[in-house]
Amino acid sequence: MSQGPIDLDKLERAGVPFASFQAGEKVFLANEEGGTMYVVRSGLVDILMFGRVLESVGPGGIFGEMSLIDDSPRSAAALVATNTEVAILNRAEFLAQVTFEPEFALYVLRVLAQRLRRLDDAIAAKGNAGES
Repeated sequence: MSQGPIDLDKLERAGVPFASFQAGEKVFLANEEGGTMYVVRSGLVDILMFGRVLESVGPGGIFGEMSLIDDSPRSAAALVATNTEVAILNRAEFLAQVTFEPEFALYVLRVLAQRLRRLDDAIAAKGNAGES
């Protein structure tokens, strides 16, 4: 479960919109257009690929940042595990956070690096399993 240093009250004061989702709702599906990222205020969101939960993102965690950064379609689905409230940042709001809160940019980079390392570990484990 990812948790980060993002000040959600500050985002709200800056006019960043928030949305509530009920357990079982989709936030987005794989291959949908991106353009927004999400910061979890409360609840839990599962990130899935091919029906497998890759990560559960809880309060303070982020998801959806990849397609916002590279303008590509979503690479995974985001489904709400428990009733959840999220902040929704579009590109302009993301860039404002990066500009005025350097720790925000470092946090996003840290999350991306952690996810890449988990993928590397999974690939290595799969490769090692084939050598037995």
